[in-house]
Order: sequence, then C-alpha cells, then structure tokens
Amino acid sequence: MSELKIDYAQLLETNSMIQQNADETYWLCATRTVQESKIFPVSAYILYSYLNCWYRYPSLLRKMEAQMSAEEIGDRARLAGTKILAWTIPCFYLLGREMLINWGVNKPTDGIEDLVYVMDFWKRYQLSWHRNDGNLTNRMGGHRAQIMPEQRLQVFHADAYECRDGDALHTAAQGFMATVAQYGFLVSCESRLTSHNHGPYKISDTREMLVRDYRELSEADVPWLDDVGRDIPYNNLTVTMTIEGCHINLLDDWGSFESEPELKAEHIVAVGLYSADYLSEGHVPVGMASKQELTETFNDLTARLKVATAKLWEQMTAWTRDQQLEAGALTYFAVAKELAHIAGTYEHDDWMMMDERAERFQPLLNDEYGNMFLGELVGYITCPSQIMHEYTMMQHTGLPRRALSYIPYSVLGDESYVAGVGGMRPGSTTLGAKADRYRTSRGVLTLDEYNQLSREFVPQACQEKFRFLCGDWVKYHADTAVADELFGIEQQHSRKLKGKGAGLSRADVEALRDKE
Repeated sequence: MSELKIDYAQLLETNSMIQQNADETYWLCATRTVQESKIFPVSAYILYSYLNCWYRYPSLLRKMEAQMSAEEIGDRARLAGTKILAWTIPCFYLLGREMLINWGVNKPTDGIEDLVYVMDFWKRYQLSWHRNDGNLTNRMGGHRAQIMPEQRLQVFHADAYECRDGDALHTAAQGFMATVAQYGFLVSCESRLTSHNHGPYKISDTREMLVRDYRELSEADVPWLDDVGRDIPYNNLTVTMTIEGCHINLLDDWGSFESEPELKAEHIVAVGLYSADYLSEGHVPVGMASKQELTETFNDLTARLKVATAKLWEQMTAWTRDQQLEAGALTYFAVAKELAHIAGTYEHDDWMMMDERAERFQPLLNDEYGNMFLGELVGYITCPSQIMHEYTMMQHTGLPRRALSYIPYSVLGDESYVAGVGGMRPGSTTLGAKADRYRTSRGVLTLDEYNQLSREFVPQACQEKFRFLCGDWVKYHADTAVADELFGIEQQHSRKLKGKGAGLSRADVEALRDKE
C-alpha cells in the first residue's frame, strides 16, 4: 500500500460535502414528485446508472481536466447553460458507492483518492457555475438559482414579448412547452433530465422571470435520436417566462420548483426563445424578430416535435427490457457528458457504454428488487450502512440514519485502504450504433469536428479580458468602455439593447420594452 495522498483537511472537507449531499438527497427524494413509468424499469435503471458512475466518473473527470480545469468548464457552462449537475454528479457517484458497500463488495475505505477527487472537481465546477450567487448548490441559496449575470438578464427582460392567456403567442408558447416536455421526458427514458429551470429573477415588484432550458432535442449523443431528431433544427432551446401574480418560492437542485399560488398559464405574461450550446456566443434569439415570428416559430417547433415523439414511441416500443434498462442507465450516468463536450474530450464509448464492472450486477436488477432497494437507499434510508448510533438525529427526520457513508479518518493512521477503482475498462451496449452526426450551433458536425472546435473555441465572455469581470466589478466600473464591451457581448443579438452598453437600470430596460 502506497502512502495516502490525502491529508486530514481534505478528508474533513470531503466528508462535509458528503453530508451536505446526504441531507439534500433525502429531502429531494422524500418531498419531490415520485417518478414512475409504465414502460421503463426506472428504479432498476437508476441503480444501474449509479454503478457506472462509480466505476467511470473518476477517469472521465480527470480526462476533462487534462484539457480544461473544472473552474473553466463551469464558466463555459454558465455561459451556455447545461444539464442539472448540482446533485447528479456527486450523488449518482456516492450512491453507487453506497450500493456496493451494502452488497459487501466495497468497504468505506475503498476508492478514497478517487472519491476525494470527484468531490473536489464537483465543488470547483459548482462554485464557478454558481459564481453570481456565491453558493455551492441551490439548497445553500435557500433553494434558488441566481445563475445568470445582469447583462444577460437585461436582454431576456428587454426582448420578451408580452402575451396573455388565450392570445396567439401565449397559446403557441404553451403548446410548445407542453409538447417539448413530453418529448424530452421520452428522450430521457421517462425521466426529467432533459429539462430544468433556474431563477427566479426579479423583473419588478409584481413580476419574476423563470428561465427554462430544454436539452438534447435533435441529433445528439444518444443513438435513439439519430433519425428521430433530424428535422429538429436546435439541440437546445431556452424559454424565458415572465410571470405575474405568482412567486417562485422554491427551486431545488433537481431544477423543479414550487410557487405561491401554483403557477398556471394565466400567470405567464411575457416569453422569449433562445438557443445556446458550447460553440455559440451565449444565448442566440430564435424567432424573436417580431411577435408574429415568435408565434410561428413556436408552432413550427411544436409540429416537428410531435412528429419526432411519434417516431420515438415507435422505436422504443420495440426495445427489449435489457435495452430499456441500459438506455435509462446511460441517460442518468451520462448527465455529466455535457462537461466533456465543453472540454472537447467527449468519446462515444466513454459515455454510451455500460462498464463491464457494472454489468456484473445487471442480473440483480429486476423490477421488484429495483423498486425495493432504491426505496431503501434514497427514501427510507434503511440500508445497513445508513444506520447510525442511537444518539444520532438525522436532518429532516430525527432518526439515527445517514444517507451517505463518510470516509473513515482511520485511513490517516494505520487503516488499510484502496486508492481508486483503476482506469477505464471496456464497456458494451445492446443499443444501436450511433451515427456520426451531432447538431450544434455550427451545423451538423462529426464528433472529431465537434471536439476540435470545442478545444479551439473560447467565447468572448470567457476570454481573459472579460472572464473575471463579475457583477461586483461592474458595480464600480459601469461607466467604463470595458464594461460597455462586456455588456455588448450579450447585447449583440438583442432587438432592444444592441449597442446600449452598461449602466442601464432595470427601469431603463423596462422602458425600452414592447408593451403589447
């Protein structure tokens, strides 16, 4: 056994982060909507995904950081938007560890250096992603996600078109959001991993803005969209929703929200539509030249999505249970693949294969066992590894439980340990081959082209001149030419703010808006 490359301070911090995620894991799983499916073995595939995460995340995150740091990846992700990673990266990985501990395959002292690294990567990425609100997670911000900088929010505010329940734009936007939600739910094997929300952002004393991202709509990484998504012209779409008479009082680390009163169609009073990816200069407006064009764009996208949904249903109904299990597991496991695209290190076999070490356990994962074990693991917190001494009071329940196991500090003494799971091992798939086509803001690319462009492209806002010009800098330098340049990056596609520069107040922006 070689000398442990981790000190006491690192273990203290890692165990603290494990506990933060443990508390949120229980709260999310106990209070959010139960996820069920009449088609997919959801509980079983979720468990299967956790195993793949345990065995593959350490190598894949290190592969990214060989090209780009976690902090810079976070900056790029904040610029373009990405899937929900606040809970998924650490907890998918940690729950895989917890499974193996309870099965007697691993000990809490196994994979320690990997574990510390994964949690440290997550911390640095999250702090960068949350740079504008200073939190590590939405939970720490009172379950809010104030992700976007002022210059982008001003554009979203200024360019949103007013609408009212029953008018043409409102009807078109509602139809689109209902259709894309159904499509995305199916794309992600009846999970919610293709859409999320952030905000709320204060528009006025009576209005808030909720920003909703829809991801992986076209030809992307999963093979089941190769033909299905070909006629959808955008892989990612963002809808900005200004709401009135309704307060978003909770937005959690799954990207779901609650409001007072319940958000209904009548509360949405303005909308906008954008697309962004890791090769674009931020969010580019889609169909935003006029109110009529936006209405027509929503209707056109809705029609395309309905056709794609029908094709996808037809394809998925022909899958075997093994294919359903694998597709769902890969959807969950590969949530972090977005970061590989940013770094330009994405490889199909890294992210769309089940590791041979995870495959060993596939025979365990029938529907009955999957449902019962997942319930114990994340809902009831009753697995043997989760039971604590009788003086313990778990947050939220007061029971002597802990959702996720710590690293024992005894490894700093003479306790034996295992540093990691080793490098990447072969994987396999029962799903169809992936066509070498990836829809991006630069057109449909091969994977080699996509990775090359990702490695070469540095968005203007992430270039050295602007990267560290945060909101606190702007507050004291809004009258400078550099601040005007910074705001001009976001304003370059804006209908209302192009060339306005820095220094506008929220009232100034409101005065420039179309009011009908």
